[in-house]
Amino acid sequence: MAKVLLDDDLIACADTLRRGDPDRFRAAMAAPVAARVVLFPIYAFNIEIARAPWLTGEAMIAEMRLQWWRDALTEIGSGGPVRRHEVVTPLSRVLDAEGAALLDRLIAARRWDIYKDAFEDATHFDRYLTETSGHLMLAAARALGPAEAAPVLDAGYAAGLANFLRAIPQLEAANRVPLVDGRAAAIADLARGGLARLRQARTARSSVSDAAAPALLAAWQAGAVLRRAAKAPERVAQGALVPAPFRDRLTLMARSLSGRW
Repeated sequence: MAKVLLDDDLIACADTLRRGDPDRFRAAMAAPVAARVVLFPIYAFNIEIARAPWLTGEAMIAEMRLQWWRDALTEIGSGGPVRRHEVVTPLSRVLDAEGAALLDRLIAARRWDIYKDAFEDATHFDRYLTETSGHLMLAAARALGPAEAAPVLDAGYAAGLANFLRAIPQLEAANRVPLVDGRAAAIADLARGGLARLRQARTARSSVSDAAAPALLAAWQAGAVLRRAAKAPERVAQGALVPAPFRDRLTLMARSLSGRW
């Protein structure tokens, strides 16, 4: 087996991921070494996009930051020269035009984070989760190997919902209106819907190749988080959805070793 070398850019991406998104870092580190070369820059890109709206109180500046990344993706998608950057450069080596387009729509969806408007309706909320977490997972899976879109988007949606519910206290503290309906019963229904999407994804596991499967390890916490939210929706406001650390580590290890994300 050829030795996989991490250059300075990939090491920087891994460090950005370790500091900015420890859970996805753990999922990437549970993947085969060759897959990390793909996952590190895609996940580091996601951190840059996710934090851009929060780095400034000026909406125009945040919009400009996101536009910079959209321009970089346009360069990658066109197959021409790509700007030099510690994330963009390795990203350009793993994305094709369709992958760049998926991540461009992710950025467009993330514009919601800049402003304090509520989601228009449940459809808007679902589209946000699909085009952020779902498109991230699909771009990563496609960059690794063959995968049907539907199960990856279902798993990505479930993972995104779990992460979003965990972030509710921070979003509310920042004067955001994160949920279309914040009643306990509505939150429980939302969590059950996410669990149904996760089960649907796993039913179609065979349509995701072994090569692409490491991208779906990022959903390893989703089931536990969503079950907690469905059973006790008051945990959402309390910020009490984080899985028990020991069981969490065992779950990731088991899914990594078995390949059954």
